[in-house]
Amino acid sequence: MKLVSFANNGNEGFGLLVGAGIVDLRGRLDPGHSALQDVLGRETLARLRALEGEAADFALEEVQLLPPIVRPPRIFCIGLNYGTHLDEAKRLRGPSVTDPQHPIVFFRNPAAHVGHGQPILRPAVSEMFDWEGEVAVVIGDGGRRISRADALAHVAGYSCYNDGSVRDFQRHSSQWGPGKNFDRSGSFGPWITTADEIPDPSKMVLITRVNGEVMQHASVGDLIFDIPALIEYCSTFTALQPGDVIVSGTTGGVGGARTPPVWLKAGDTLEVEVQPVGILRNPVEPETL
Repeated sequence: MKLVSFANNGNEGFGLLVGAGIVDLRGRLDPGHSALQDVLGRETLARLRALEGEAADFALEEVQLLPPIVRPPRIFCIGLNYGTHLDEAKRLRGPSVTDPQHPIVFFRNPAAHVGHGQPILRPAVSEMFDWEGEVAVVIGDGGRRISRADALAHVAGYSCYNDGSVRDFQRHSSQWGPGKNFDRSGSFGPWITTADEIPDPSKMVLITRVNGEVMQHASVGDLIFDIPALIEYCSTFTALQPGDVIVSGTTGGVGGARTPPVWLKAGDTLEVEVQPVGILRNPVEPETL
């Protein structure tokens, strides 16, 4: 199944993607289910499969797709989690970059990303606007101290993510937060493909394109800390909640590591494809002050 959040006539909704339309889940479920993260548990997802034969309430062109989880409880981002990107960082930043012994975790806030088709903004204060195509892992059933063996049972599904980065602000200190949290600098979507369609997430393929040119291409099997390891680690220090998002890291090929560097600029189109999840596409526009 593919699950979406959307806006129509100023109202937010969530639903099931069926062909080129959306089955609106509002009114078809318990009144307490007011957002997509409320229906991501295993038992509720099983009930949703019975609705795949329903007629669509909206055509895709009638709605604006929002980030699949509009207001995630947390967005855990993982740094330097592919060997190729770690090598880039070592080359650019020197011996201070060492092989991680544990996942490098930082946080992103929901205002720092937009949904599929919405413009991402190149900040007015920097030209060093970079892409980072990643796989987003969406938690369905929460828990604390989840074992590696049980980790994938807690995954509702997977989505595409652009962890858009403002490199000069990222390097202002050892804390990456400012460069990772400019408003509308990243993107998330277009939907969540449920985990039952992807029994082995290591087989997924990540591709990032700028104006149709492939910039990043990797197997998710190349992660240094794989998805079960990330769930195990994050759930060690906090109880994971339904709708939490773990953004699993980017591979080599970011713009800032190229010679000369390639930065996103107004008029560009960025695509993050995760096979078999889908393609997240966003135009780049300048931020206006």
